[in-house]
Amino acid sequence: MDPNRNIRRTVLSNGLTLLTEKMEHVRSVAMGVWVRNGSRHELPEVNGISHFIEHMVFKGTKSRSAQRIAREVDAIGGNLDAFTGKETVCFNMKVLDEHVPTALDVLSDLVLNPVFADDEITRERGVILEEIKMDEDNPDYLVHEIFTQNFWKDHPLGKPILGTRETVRKFERETLIGFYEQRFLGGNMVFTAAGNLEHDSFVEHVVRRFEGLPAGESKYSGPPPTTAARINLRNKKSLEQVQLCLGVPAPPIGDESRYVTLLLNTILGGGMSSRLFQTVREERGLAYAIYSDLNPYRDTGSLCVYAGTSSDKAVQVVELVMAEFRRLKTEPLAADELRRAKDQLKGNLLLSLESSMSRMSNLARQQMYFDYFFGLQEILDKVERVTVEQVMQMANALFRPDLVAVTLLGRLDGLKLTRGHLVC
Repeated sequence: MDPNRNIRRTVLSNGLTLLTEKMEHVRSVAMGVWVRNGSRHELPEVNGISHFIEHMVFKGTKSRSAQRIAREVDAIGGNLDAFTGKETVCFNMKVLDEHVPTALDVLSDLVLNPVFADDEITRERGVILEEIKMDEDNPDYLVHEIFTQNFWKDHPLGKPILGTRETVRKFERETLIGFYEQRFLGGNMVFTAAGNLEHDSFVEHVVRRFEGLPAGESKYSGPPPTTAARINLRNKKSLEQVQLCLGVPAPPIGDESRYVTLLLNTILGGGMSSRLFQTVREERGLAYAIYSDLNPYRDTGSLCVYAGTSSDKAVQVVELVMAEFRRLKTEPLAADELRRAKDQLKGNLLLSLESSMSRMSNLARQQMYFDYFFGLQEILDKVERVTVEQVMQMANALFRPDLVAVTLLGRLDGLKLTRGHLVC
């Protein structure tokens, strides 16, 4: 462990892993209960159930109504939240250090004692159906969702986290309880906290509340999902812009070359000085928003480029992205560009660890994906060791014409895009 980070770990008898990091210079404590379960671990007929359960735990426990939960959190100035991802669900809370016992009591009650009342299920079903509609009205979200569903075609990783109208309408109490009991198990969960706290005292509070949590864990196996290099044109005449999402397969989260991929993404589209931003927006004026991002998972990943542009410029933007792919494959980086990218990435990594909430999340990710805690200097050294040759090798491995997938969404007006436009 990093000697500059005061991290301690305790594993309870039921398998629950508890991690804390003491931050003496802050007055806050952020805590989170993480479940190693996300939308990719759902069967097709219950797609969206993890997200539904995430909502339902806020709707009342055996001792608290939804209103009482809200009032208790507000009374201590706390911030209570939750989210569902492809591979995890997290319930988290941030409070002043003096309110840790109250926050722990509320958070543990939510996670351990939801009642899944029938009337609340009916109401929340309506809420989530509206959430699905809201996302469908958000074009930059929608183009990513359509891209993902086609990129990971016929695999749970490509299914929407929220589920579909059809699956959400079918969720009943027995189904929710059955899924909850299969996933909310000691060996399947990690409890992390960071801030001004003492590990031993925190463990005592957690043990009192979580010692009754059943042991066990959910095991998932199977080969990594394959990707589909589809060109998908979706007409939506209500949009003023064409939304573009273009991507290729990328290494998984634990891959040894992940720092090479991070630097490649930073150079390609990771900020205002990136190649895509400078070429497409600053030099050509073809888009307001353009960027690239990485989406790494346990056994696979993707690197995607997003842009919003006019219909008559969409093919030109695609060709400019392909040109930048080619440059990264064939032209060695200038030393000063690699230097800037390394400094940018290191700055982002360090700044991301300044808050108690981000450190709490960082603890959970390192435990769940690595079972190892990387020191800050260790990470910075790995970034520093990346060479020009490694970036070029990674570009050649990723940017292959036969692997490129594209989704265009908007008023396409007869727009045509072929694989001939995707030569890189």
